Order: sequence, then structure tokens, then C-alpha cells
Amino acid sequence: MNASATTTPPLEQLSVFEMVFPDKANHYSTLFGGQVMQLMDKAAFIVATRRARRHVVTVASDNVSFIAPVKVGHLVEVRAALTKVGRTSMQVLTELFSEDALSEDRTLCASGTFTLVALNHHGKPVAVSAEAATVGGDV
Repeated sequence: MNASATTTPPLEQLSVFEMVFPDKANHYSTLFGGQVMQLMDKAAFIVATRRARRHVVTVASDNVSFIAPVKVGHLVEVRAALTKVGRTSMQVLTELFSEDALSEDRTLCASGTFTLVALNHHGKPVAVSAEAATVGGDV
């Protein structure tokens, strides 16, 4: 297959899948909340990095809601979508779904918004891109 025949998904969104194993769970056999946030932050990081093509860091997580537990043995899908681009920052909405691989039952388990900032090689905030400045103000 040649490169021109492949389609690249939009840079502004992605889905990441994981399996929930016991080493990431608590004594209730559900995924630790910190693991949930880590998966959501990682997905937001990937979206922001692909958009900025620069180093990025998370500066805020807002409105993180834990809606339902994620059980050991379930599949997890994290959907992340870029919702706003400022001069140096980007806002990414994340949703984490749990899926019983044997029955295909899906549940929205968590959602939240992550703000990431583009950095230069000295660790200082830098413009996401020339186009970003016209999209909207800082997030």
C-alpha cells in the first residue's frame, strides 16, 4: 500500500483503547481514579502535541467527573477532541467509556477538560502556530 492510499485521522481528535488489568485497580476491582485521569490526560496530550507540533504540558484539568466505575476486565476507550485553541494554549475535551468485551455494553464513566500549553526548548510558553492566534483568545 502506498502512502497516498492511506487516510490520516483528523489531528484534532483521537480514540485510545486500553484493557483494565488488576494491577491498575483498587480493592473493589475497579480502575483507580488516578489511572482514569492519567488515561484522559495522555489522550489530551497526544491531541495537543499533534496540533501544536511542539512540546506541550498540562496546566489544568477542569470539570473532571467520575460518572461510573470501570471494572477489571473491561475495555476502556478514551475519546479526546480539541475544542479551543488560544495563542499558547489548547483545550481538549476527554470522555472515557468502559466496554464489556463480552457483551458490548458501553458506559460513559468519566469526562473532563484538559488545558495544555505549547512550550519552546527553554520551557517557556510559545505560540501554538500562526493560525492559532486567529482562532480565539487564550484558553
